[in-house]
Amino acid sequence: VYNEQVRDLLIPNGNLPIREDKNIGVIIAGLSLHKPKTADELLHMLQFGNKNRTQHPTDANAESSRSHAVFQVFVNQREKSANVSTEVKMAKMCLVDLAGSERANHTTNRGDRFREGANINRSLLALGNVINALADNKFKGHIPYRDSKLTRLLKDSLGGNCQTVMIAAVSPSSRSFEDTYNTLRYADRAKHIRADLKKNVMSVDLHIANYKKYVQELEKE
Repeated sequence: VYNEQVRDLLIPNGNLPIREDKNIGVIIAGLSLHKPKTADELLHMLQFGNKNRTQHPTDANAESSRSHAVFQVFVNQREKSANVSTEVKMAKMCLVDLAGSERANHTTNRGDRFREGANINRSLLALGNVINALADNKFKGHIPYRDSKLTRLLKDSLGGNCQTVMIAAVSPSSRSFEDTYNTLRYADRAKHIRADLKKNVMSVDLHIANYKKYVQELEKE
């Protein structure tokens, strides 16, 4: 996610629209699908995509990532001896690397760098608002997923049937005290999100139908 635009890091093809399906969930139209045969192939895809991320040096980081990256792995499992009428277990793993927040008054960023930093901070603020709403058990209002492309992408990974682990990156430097404090508060709020876990199990026939629908949605322009 770069400047509020969703891009495919494996096969670049411009800004991709986000859609939602009540059965499938979040769909990125035009996103490429790949079927690695080994763990090494999977890792190669991860490394290849990471190299294609937008990076520019800033005052705070010589190799600053100017985007958020999401790497999704879909896993299906069924018995080898199973016939077409049996059930299939499904899971989706999302690895997410968020760009670091920036304070404009702590940098000399101008032009594109300033705009990138503003979009990063805006999306992180939107994510914080979603986390606040989900973590508040008394909150009964609308969850603001649509405030950012990032929060729309992470909808399936935050609320509902999922297990989420957040790793907060902080600095030991006293100069970064305020940023470190805010990051830890950010992570602490996430701890209070309660998930409603259930097994993702469906018949093979229904799974095939949903998969075909998912592929058709991806192929839409």
